[in-house]
Amino acid sequence: MPVPPQDNHRESLEPVPRTPSPHPSRNEDNERDVDVDGYQGDMDEHLRQQSPHADVDTEFFGRGDHLYRNYHTGLNGRPCDVNGVFLPPGAPPPPPENLATNDWTPFRNCTEFETAEFLYKHNQMPAGQIDRLLDLWASTLAKHNDNPPFADHRDLYHVIDSSPFGDVPWQCFMVTYDGERLADEHKPWMDGKYEVWFRDPREVARNMLANSTYANEMDYCPYREYSTEGDKRQWKDFMSGDWVWDQADEIAKDLSTLGSTFVPVILGSDKTTVSVGTGNNEAHRDGVAVIGFLAMPKTTQEHAEEPLFRRFRRQLFHSSLSKILDPLKPGMTTPEVTCFGDGHYWHVIYGLGPYIADYEEQVLLACIVRNWCPKCVANREDLDEDALPHSHEYTEALVEEAPSGDLWEDFRIVAQLVPFTNDFPRADIHQMISPDILHQLIKGAFKDHLVTWVEKYLRQTHNKRKAQKIMDDIDRRIAAVASFSGLRRFPQGRGFKQWTGDDSKALMKVYLPAIEGHVPQDVVCTFRVLLDFCYLVRCNIITEDSLLQIKDALSRFHRYREIFRTTGVILHFSLPRQHSLMHYVRNIRLFAALNGLCSSITENKHIKAVKEPWRRSSRFNALGQILLTNQRLDKLSALRVDFTRRGMLTGTCLSAVNALVPAQIDQVDEDGGAAALAPAQAAAAAAAAADMHVPAPAAPPPPPLINIDVDLDIDDGPTVLQVFVTLAKTRQGKNRAQTIPELAKELDIPHLSDLLRRFLFQQMHPDDPRDPSNVPLSECPLYLSKIAVFNSASSRFYAPSDLSGIGGMRTEHIRSCPSWRGGHSHNDCVFVNTDSSLPGMQGLEVARVCAFFSFQYRGEVYPCVVVRWFDKIGDAADEDTGMWMVRPGEGANNTAGYAIIHIDAIYRAAHLIPVYGTEFLPPELKFYHSYDAFRTYYVNKYADHHAFEIAF
Repeated sequence: MPVPPQDNHRESLEPVPRTPSPHPSRNEDNERDVDVDGYQGDMDEHLRQQSPHADVDTEFFGRGDHLYRNYHTGLNGRPCDVNGVFLPPGAPPPPPENLATNDWTPFRNCTEFETAEFLYKHNQMPAGQIDRLLDLWASTLAKHNDNPPFADHRDLYHVIDSSPFGDVPWQCFMVTYDGERLADEHKPWMDGKYEVWFRDPREVARNMLANSTYANEMDYCPYREYSTEGDKRQWKDFMSGDWVWDQADEIAKDLSTLGSTFVPVILGSDKTTVSVGTGNNEAHRDGVAVIGFLAMPKTTQEHAEEPLFRRFRRQLFHSSLSKILDPLKPGMTTPEVTCFGDGHYWHVIYGLGPYIADYEEQVLLACIVRNWCPKCVANREDLDEDALPHSHEYTEALVEEAPSGDLWEDFRIVAQLVPFTNDFPRADIHQMISPDILHQLIKGAFKDHLVTWVEKYLRQTHNKRKAQKIMDDIDRRIAAVASFSGLRRFPQGRGFKQWTGDDSKALMKVYLPAIEGHVPQDVVCTFRVLLDFCYLVRCNIITEDSLLQIKDALSRFHRYREIFRTTGVILHFSLPRQHSLMHYVRNIRLFAALNGLCSSITENKHIKAVKEPWRRSSRFNALGQILLTNQRLDKLSALRVDFTRRGMLTGTCLSAVNALVPAQIDQVDEDGGAAALAPAQAAAAAAAAADMHVPAPAAPPPPPLINIDVDLDIDDGPTVLQVFVTLAKTRQGKNRAQTIPELAKELDIPHLSDLLRRFLFQQMHPDDPRDPSNVPLSECPLYLSKIAVFNSASSRFYAPSDLSGIGGMRTEHIRSCPSWRGGHSHNDCVFVNTDSSLPGMQGLEVARVCAFFSFQYRGEVYPCVVVRWFDKIGDAADEDTGMWMVRPGEGANNTAGYAIIHIDAIYRAAHLIPVYGTEFLPPELKFYHSYDAFRTYYVNKYADHHAFEIAF
C-alpha cells in the first residue's frame, strides 16, 4: 500500500522549500565503510550500486528546520481527477458523495450498529447467547410496546450481510497434481483435489487505500530524510527506504508512469494464511487483511517423505500465491486511477513489497534447503563468513549452468521449484524477505539460543544438584522482580513448557540481572549486547549513528558469545536465525525502521482471522464459517470508517439520543400541539416542556484508550511531544489522610510538614538561588488546611517504538496505595526530570512514590508527590549490564531522603531490579518486597523501548 507511517505521528506542518545543497547521499559512502568482520562492507557495496543518485525535490519537513527530505521526482504522487487527468497543485478533492449524518444503512440507527459491533466483533457472542440476550431485552421493552434492535441472531447476521461496504467476496479455485506418474501409480495425494480460497487482492488494496482513517497518514512519494545537522540520513517510515527508491527508479523508466504513486503490497504468511499489509504495526486499525487460505496437502505416512510429494507441496504453495496475486499484475506496469482516503484520485503502480515470514517459510519462499540462508550465499558450514547477497539472477545463472543434482549438493537450491515471484515484475524473493524480530531475535537468538545455552553451561559446569539449585535461584530472582506497567510477571520463574512470543519478550526485560553472579562475566556481556542490538533495531527512527551502534553491538556480540564455544556448550555458531543479524543493517537501509515488518503482526492477524473465528464456529466445515466471519468483520470495520468519516460516531448512543430531545421539542404544530412523535419521544418532549431536567449533549469523547495491562493503555490521541502527568480522577475518602500531620503519621515521615513548607517556598520563589533545604523554616509558608490524597496518577507520553496509539502515544498509571487489591502495598518508582538539557540519566533522577496528594494555597491548586530519592552510583552505567545503578538515598543523620515535588517534575514510571550478587534468595521473598529488601538496584532500561531511549 502507499504505506501509512509506521509510527503514525507525521507532523501536520507544511514543509518549507530548502535551498538546494549537494546531495547528502554521498555521506553514506563514508558511513558504510564501517565494517563488521569484513562482511557488511561487501553487502553495502552491492547496495550502493543499486541506488544511483537521481534528481530530487528537496523540502524541509516537520517542526522547525531540523529535517529535510529529498523526494523522488519521477514517481512523485500527483493527484488527478477520476479520469486520470493530473490536477494543479493545491486543487481540492471532489466533494464526498454521501455526507448525510442520519443515514445508518443497513442499520436503522446508531444503537443498532453499536449493538451489532459489540455483540459480533468485540464480545464475539455465540448465536445462542445472542438470542438469549435479545429475548431478555425484549421482555423489558414489552410494556412500552417496543422491541430490541434485532429479533434474534439471524436478524443481526442478515443486517450485517446486507452492507455493501467492505464487501470483497471470497473465491475458490481447485488444484490437482498434473505431473508425471507411472501407469499403475495411484498414490492418494496424486488423485486429491485441493481447494484454495482467496479474495481479490486488488480490491482489498483499493479498500485500504480508500480508508479515510489513513487520509493524513499516507506517504505518496519515495523520499530520503536527512538531519540538517551534518546532513546525516535517517530511516523511519517504509517509504524512506532504499528499496522503494530503487523500485521508483526502475518504474520511472517508463514515461507513462511519471507522476504516479508507488503502492508496495507488503505480504506475509502464517501457516496457511496469506495477508497483505500497509507496513503499519497497528493491526487494530485494519492495517492487515487476509487474502487467502492455502491448501496444505496431506498423505499417508508411507508417502509423506517421498521427494516428489514434498516438491508438490512446496510448488503448490508458490503456484497458489501466483494465482492469488495475479489480479495485481496489470497494475504493476500500467498506472490505475484509484480513490484514496483523502478523497483525491491518484495514479497507482503496484509492486510486491517485503515478505514477512518466519525462517521455515523463508526457506520455502526462497526454494532453498533448511539451515541455509535465504538472504546471502554463505555456506551452511560457516554462515557468518563473508558472502554476497543472494538474488534471483544468481539462482537463474546457476540453474542454467549446473545440473540440478549439483545445485542441491553444492548450493542447497531446489532447482525443480519455481518461486511465485518469477511471475511478477521487479520481484526478487531473496531481497523481499524481511527481517523477523520476533523469531530471529526474541525467540531465536535470545530464548532458544542464549537462555538454553546458560542452562547447558550450568549443567556442564556444576553437578546436577548444584546446577538445579542455581536455576531455581534464577527463577526466584525473576519472580522477585517488582511489578511494572506492561511487564508480564513470572510467579514461578521461567520454568514452563509452552512459550509464546510475549513470554520471550517479557523474559528479555528481566533476565540479565537474574543470571549475574551465577555465570561468567562474558555471558552477562553477551546478553547485554544482544539486548542492545534488539532494542536498537526496533527503534522508531534509525539514524546513521544508530547504524554504527547496531554494527558495534553485533561485533561485540560475536566476540562475547565465544564464551559458549570455549566452554564447550556449543560447537559452532552457524545458526540461520542468529546469522540473520548480519543482514539487519542492510535491511534497515532497504526497508527503513523495522517495527512495521515483523511476524508478530501477521501472527496477531492469524489469531483474529483464524483462531478466534474457529473457536466461535461449530467445528463442522469450519473453513466456510471462518470465511463468513471474516467477511462480516470486514463489513463492520468498513461501516465504522464510513460513519466516522461522516461525524456520526461522536459521543455515545445515549448522548446522541439526548442531543435529539431539544430538536424534538421544537416540533410543534401551528395549533400549539405536539407534532406526531413516537411514545418515547413524546414523553421526553413533554418532560422538557414541563421544564424538567434533560441531560445536555455529551462533549466529544477523549481519545480512546485501549487497555493492554492494568497499568498501561494504548492512547489513540494525537501526537504530543510534551509529557502530561495528572492525578487520578477520584480522591481517596476518610480511609486516607485528610491533613499533612495525618499523612506524616501514615507515611511515618515526621518532618513531612517541613518538607511541604520548603516545597511551597520553592513554588512561590522559583528564582531564589538557594537550595530549599538551606532556607530557614521561618521564611517558608505554613499550610494547615485540608489535603486530598490519591492512589495513582497517569503519565501520557510519546513512545512510538513501543506498542502505542495512532499518534505514538501511550498512557501508563503510576500507583501509590497502601493496599493493592486488598493485599500488599504498591508504590511505584518514577523518573524525575532535573535537567532536560542533559542527555539520558544525567538529566534524570529516580525516586519512589510514597503518596500523591493535592491542596489549595492562596487560590492555586498544587498537585504534589511525596518521594523517597534514590542516589545514582557513579557517573555512568554499569559496564557489564549497560544499566545505571542506584541505591536508596539518605538525608541528614543517615535518615531516608524524602522530598515533596510538583507532579509536573515526573517524567514517567521507572522500573528497578535488584543487584542480586552471588547470594541465593530466600523462597519467602515476594515481588512486593523487592523495593524494600535490597541495598542496590539497576535502573531497568530494558523495561520497554521508551525506557531504553531515555535511561542511557
